[in-house]
Amino acid sequence: METQYISRHHKHQPKQNQCTSVLVKHIKAPINLVWSLVRRFDQPQKYKPFVSRCIVEGDLKIGSVREVNVKSGLPATTSTEMLELLDDDEHILGVKILGGDHRLKNYYSVITVHPEMIDGRPGTLVIESFVVDVPNGNTNEETCYFVTALINCNLKSLADVSERMAMQDPAKHVI
Repeated sequence: METQYISRHHKHQPKQNQCTSVLVKHIKAPINLVWSLVRRFDQPQKYKPFVSRCIVEGDLKIGSVREVNVKSGLPATTSTEMLELLDDDEHILGVKILGGDHRLKNYYSVITVHPEMIDGRPGTLVIESFVVDVPNGNTNEETCYFVTALINCNLKSLADVSERMAMQDPAKHVI
């Protein structure tokens, strides 16, 4: 199923100066709990450890723009991002970076969540993919490594937060 989800939702067409990758995480928490965190374009700090603050003007809908403040330690302090895709039925979120004081130009990511069984219990398969320009002075490999490391950190944190929430109140999150 993993391959089908990737071919259906995570096909990027990178240009010559871009890199792309797909990352997968299995989370021992039900899909409704994981999706409740992922879909919150207005509150990425609930699971993204490098986000200190996020402001979205108006209602949460496709086209909404968020201003994100990044915690110190990363080569950025701000990022302006637009919600490109939000599908609650298919559990798909797409985000495009519009600007900020970082080197992630023409960045677009898609994250999808899918139900699966893990050790006989409801779990969630999370797939995130991206495409981004390779900055001048960097190689394709360096750029992919950096972005992949950030996404892996976010996915690990998503798993930790989701699994902790599922353990605290398992009856609340049964499908």
